[in-house]
Amino acid sequence: MTEQKTFYISTPIYYPSGKLHIGNAYSTLAADAISRYKRLMGYDVYFLTGTDEHGQKIEQKAANLGLEPKMYVDKMAEEIQKLWKKLEITNDHFIRTTDDHHVQAVQKIFDQLLDQGDIYLGEYSGWYSVSDEEYFTETQLAEVFKDEAGKVIGGIAPSGHPVELVKEESYFFRLDKYADRLIEYYESAEQVILPEFRKNEMINNFIKPGLEDLAVSRTSFSWGIPVKSDPKHVIYVWIDALSNYITALGYGSQNDQAFKKYWPADIHVLGKDISRFHMIYWPALLMALDLPLPKRIYAHGWIVMKDGKMSKSKGNVIYPETLIERYGLDATRYYLLREMSLGNDSVFTPEDFVKKVNTELANDLGNLLNRTVAMMNKYFEGKVPAGVSHLNDLDKEFRTYVESHIEEYRKKMELMAFDKAIDAIMAIVSRSNKYIDQTEPWVLAKDIQTKDRLAVVMYHLAESLRLVGHLLRPFMTEAPLEIFKQLGINSEINSDLTDLTFGQFPQSAQVISKGVPIFPRLEVEEEVDYLQKIMTPERNDQVSTEKLKVSDPTWDPEATKLLFEETAELDFEDFIKTEIKVAEVIDVDEVEGSNKLLRFRLDAGDEGHRQVLSGIRKYYPDYKELVGRKVLVVANLKPRKMMGYISQGMILSAESGKELHLVFAPDQAENGSLIG
Repeated sequence: MTEQKTFYISTPIYYPSGKLHIGNAYSTLAADAISRYKRLMGYDVYFLTGTDEHGQKIEQKAANLGLEPKMYVDKMAEEIQKLWKKLEITNDHFIRTTDDHHVQAVQKIFDQLLDQGDIYLGEYSGWYSVSDEEYFTETQLAEVFKDEAGKVIGGIAPSGHPVELVKEESYFFRLDKYADRLIEYYESAEQVILPEFRKNEMINNFIKPGLEDLAVSRTSFSWGIPVKSDPKHVIYVWIDALSNYITALGYGSQNDQAFKKYWPADIHVLGKDISRFHMIYWPALLMALDLPLPKRIYAHGWIVMKDGKMSKSKGNVIYPETLIERYGLDATRYYLLREMSLGNDSVFTPEDFVKKVNTELANDLGNLLNRTVAMMNKYFEGKVPAGVSHLNDLDKEFRTYVESHIEEYRKKMELMAFDKAIDAIMAIVSRSNKYIDQTEPWVLAKDIQTKDRLAVVMYHLAESLRLVGHLLRPFMTEAPLEIFKQLGINSEINSDLTDLTFGQFPQSAQVISKGVPIFPRLEVEEEVDYLQKIMTPERNDQVSTEKLKVSDPTWDPEATKLLFEETAELDFEDFIKTEIKVAEVIDVDEVEGSNKLLRFRLDAGDEGHRQVLSGIRKYYPDYKELVGRKVLVVANLKPRKMMGYISQGMILSAESGKELHLVFAPDQAENGSLIG
């Protein structure tokens, strides 16, 4: 029996200094896509993500909020993990640098490097940015400030953050010792560094000018892992955070079986702004520890806006939760993975987002499925015909086209070139729509003598959709299931991608009697306007920074409100403005064009009934059973237009894992009763 191949992938561990936006989340989405793909290709996958929780910036932010650092990072780590659940990330482990096993392993690593002479005690003097957690030489500063005598007294880092002069005792790692071995590592195999131009960047910009020894401890703050032999020093981020990739597997502990099984990493996924740390510092540390080096390090670009990098201060930030709530998880995942090309930046615009959803998902993919299901019902009473013989040249060319693009898809997935892999999928979708126009099934259906020919055509369309459903599985979590369901082949979700070829459509499949659009078309003007508004928030819902004792100008008060609601006490005068009423469900129906929304007609004690739309359809498939039940509704929300309907409130529900349950009122409660 052949031993199952392993695949170990990691994201950077995120610094919990604020709410993560779509640019932050991309690394984890990318790692999730390749993890799903590798599992479908038969690999034993270990997928790691987590949080980097030590440092001066965290210490300061916690102090500004009147919190202990551990209490602060506990809440932030919890919120980040909630986001990964919302994005349906399939990580196997979430490491925190405050975890006891990590702390102990890092101390062992530091002591080993100290004992063997790779770390020595010295003194550091240089310009330090708290926000970047990075030292800069005077020449590296974007701007310097001088006194009347011409002496430099301050400056601005390339990131735009202020720097301060730091002089302190520090332990140093002998980085220059490994310069030649780093170049050998880069040249040891193809595509060790992706994109490959990063390799030249590391060599020409950092290694050839000369690597300076790296300060790896600090004494000016205490929130970190103490050096065991010299506890006034805390171990700095380069050793603390980077070591997570091995400590998460048990390195430095008695239980290191996972380390022996999965290390070295097959790929580290990270943003381009931390390339140097992962492509120079991390391999050098591994060399010093005499450990195998990562097989590949991939630094992707940024998701930027028209006016540059996303920034809370600019008010141009988009949060994943916002897109998921309004457009669904699949559309969000698809767009973010679709738009990032290998190593380059991607520009997010409302117009492009809406266009991609409408053109590729609603029009091309959605219409292909709808037309195929409708014609299968009309011409073959819903049963997919065998149709594998009597192929003409057009059919053969169609098959060859599809199979060649499956192969192209595989090549691009291995490189994590997701935009190109999706190009291959959408090329199959477009070619299938063209195949309909070329074969004209509606014409073939008019003549009994072309019934066999019609069967071949319909089989080919169903089979192309089956293949597309499989190819989308690394990118989407719901649409592939819905495609298989509508084609009557639910069991396909248990198949992998190892032997995905044309001509394997299950026999005797019965499509559903009426297809449901998997991606409803968006109203362009309405949705572009919505996205533009949330990208330039008026911030009228900010929490008082005075109330939260926030003095740090880099802290985002909006994120503070979301993440520390228990700290931001709500005034009673504000609370009593919320009207929660008992409402009886008079009727409930599906919303045409949406597979998530239900349209409720409620008696909330008002004159006439009120209409409320709620995205709970998948949790209540027998929604008609809700008629007569009494629910709780927030009654004084501003009306909102959704899918062409006005929604006048919000029905309360409770989320438990992947389940969602409506909150019901007692039957004896009168309609319109206020909850208080």
